[in-house]
Amino acid sequence: MKTTLKLLATSCLTLTATMALSDAHMAKEMTIVSWGGAYSASQQNAYHNPYMEMTGINIINDESSSEAVAKLRAMNEAGNITWDLVDVEAADAIRLCDEGLAMEIDPDEVLADAPDGTKASEDFGESLVSDCFIPQIVFSTTFGYRTDMVPAGVEPPTGACDVFDLEKYPGKRSLNRNPIANMEWALLCDGVAYEDVYDTLETEEGQARAFAKLDTIKDQTIWWTAGAETPQLLADGEIFMGSTYNGRLFSVIAEQGQPVGMAWDWQMFDLDGWIIPAGLPEDRLARVMDYVKFATDTQRLADQAKYISYGPARASSAPLVGEHATLGIPMAPHMPTDPANAENTFYNNYLWWADYRDDLDAKFQAWLSQ
Repeated sequence: MKTTLKLLATSCLTLTATMALSDAHMAKEMTIVSWGGAYSASQQNAYHNPYMEMTGINIINDESSSEAVAKLRAMNEAGNITWDLVDVEAADAIRLCDEGLAMEIDPDEVLADAPDGTKASEDFGESLVSDCFIPQIVFSTTFGYRTDMVPAGVEPPTGACDVFDLEKYPGKRSLNRNPIANMEWALLCDGVAYEDVYDTLETEEGQARAFAKLDTIKDQTIWWTAGAETPQLLADGEIFMGSTYNGRLFSVIAEQGQPVGMAWDWQMFDLDGWIIPAGLPEDRLARVMDYVKFATDTQRLADQAKYISYGPARASSAPLVGEHATLGIPMAPHMPTDPANAENTFYNNYLWWADYRDDLDAKFQAWLSQ
């Protein structure tokens, strides 16, 4: 018995020493860039806090994801990469990868298998849209509206096209201060068939048509740059209807109890995930790799759905999505992918936007300034 206990003690000491040695070459601090608000809070609860408790390291949150491409370009130019891990949308991941600003990864080497042994590449499937992209969530950009501002005797709005109907639904709107989704909505709501939207948007005539449709509501629109702005504008009653990420709207409706409704029709599905900046020092890269394997495993992605209504990007995580961590309500009906919410949807064409984003960004900002 004493011998057995001695062997066990020796084994534990050896394991502890091995873990200490394996951790010794890793940085003790990480700067992780994300979007802020309810989304960053969901990451803090599902990923950051458990990882910090497990490792004793410090994670610094930076909420600059909306400026990620420009800032990473500037850091690369200066030769000073201060970020360790960056949360971006899929189209931006493709751009950063193409420019050599994000590191390519082999998902089956870097990411954990599913609990049943399914390799990460199969478990993530089609969400692996770039060699540099590590998917986390499926989300949508859609519309919320003030339920107490719907005119008497009028049906509540159901989707994106109602934002263009100022006669039926008077009041201020809010839209993102960039072309993605806005250009597609403008064409869809001007009668362009879904399957023709991107072909139309490639032409000068199609772009002019989209801007002309947006002109009809331009002077009634507040342009946002951060996802938290529309929920705040809705909560304050400053707008009737506005676009933002579906998880932000879930927070203002379910968690804050504001008089806000969802208008799901023509929501834009998108993917969000991590990129690792190229050129990190060895100790920081080792820490990032350790964190990413932990934070994107099956359980962690399912855990995030306890805090925000975004669908996990891994197939093996979906069956584990349960109730909200504090409200106790089932989360599945609040997901953008729920059949009741997804009658008319479109998918962000990541590859198209990776090619056309810089050009349309410039045209969109010029249009805004007119």
